[in-house]
Amino acid sequence: MPQPKPVNPRPVVAVCGATGLVGRTMVHILHERAFPMRELRAMASPRSAGTVLTVDGHSYPVIEATPDAFEGVDVALFSAGASVSRALAPEAARRGCTVVDNSSAWRMEPGIPLVVAGVNDDDARWHEGIVANPNCSTMQLMPLFMALRDSVGLERVIVDTYQAVAGTGEKAVDELEAQVRAHAGGMPKEARVYPHPIGFNALPEIDVFLDNGYSKEEWKVVTESRKILHMPELRVSCTAVRVPVFVGHSEAVHVETRDPITPDEARALFAATPGVVVVDAPREHRYPLATDAEGRDEVFVGRIRADASLNDGRGLAFWVVADNLRKGAATNAVQIAELLLERGWLPAASRRAASAAV
Repeated sequence: MPQPKPVNPRPVVAVCGATGLVGRTMVHILHERAFPMRELRAMASPRSAGTVLTVDGHSYPVIEATPDAFEGVDVALFSAGASVSRALAPEAARRGCTVVDNSSAWRMEPGIPLVVAGVNDDDARWHEGIVANPNCSTMQLMPLFMALRDSVGLERVIVDTYQAVAGTGEKAVDELEAQVRAHAGGMPKEARVYPHPIGFNALPEIDVFLDNGYSKEEWKVVTESRKILHMPELRVSCTAVRVPVFVGHSEAVHVETRDPITPDEARALFAATPGVVVVDAPREHRYPLATDAEGRDEVFVGRIRADASLNDGRGLAFWVVADNLRKGAATNAVQIAELLLERGWLPAASRRAASAAV
């Protein structure tokens, strides 16, 4: 008689960087999506170790993120910065844990899959212990670019991002709040997190500048888009701007396609793409807003129109918004973990399930 397939186990999950903005959001989304975990370990720096993390009524003692802390962990969601990921992700993988890493440490490594859930799920199959989560500004573009690539082809992309301060972290959120209060009170706005005040300002500087004149954030959009879409020659250019918005990245996008596509055809294409919501009635003042995207997992697209700089029907312009803490980071990481579990691509958890079925 054929043996029944083993039932997926309830894995042990760790969140490394659990006390940060994205880490707390990861814990929240694990509970919100009812991820079938047997245990959750909250890990952070020595400074936070010994405290208690409380999210949605669930409390977890925070332990220090060390190599041995990953013993017995099946999947770990990392959001503790590139240096921590470089040091600890391989140690976790050596202990049988599969890491979903939200930092920039592993994204462009040739042997590491870079995955957007629903876009290139099959790439996760060939992981060897680490799966990379893309940059938030890249992430929200990928469902739309995938739809265009698969329907009319994608030739060239120009993106201008308008990124919320939550992408920098809690200190940046606090700084913006302080600068708003200072402005209202007629006091000087002090800048510590950014090189200039972000309150009532726009800073065309995110991350360090490279020798080619692009910032590192801008270059992430270029290189990560090519890797995720399996289009190494895709022509991409980006300008990244930090704006005084708390949560939610907005992007102005211009694409040149291989085949003609009308705005109506693009609306229908995007509306049929899982995880995408079309909000496109500008004469009624309806278009994607960061304030509407906050707390949501969908990618919102609107202002869809023909690119007036191209007269052959092969150009589109549109506006894209998403919650950078959720779909731009934490939700996609959890979705990758769900994918790995559902397809049996968590090696340690799969071995346990197979043993239990004998």
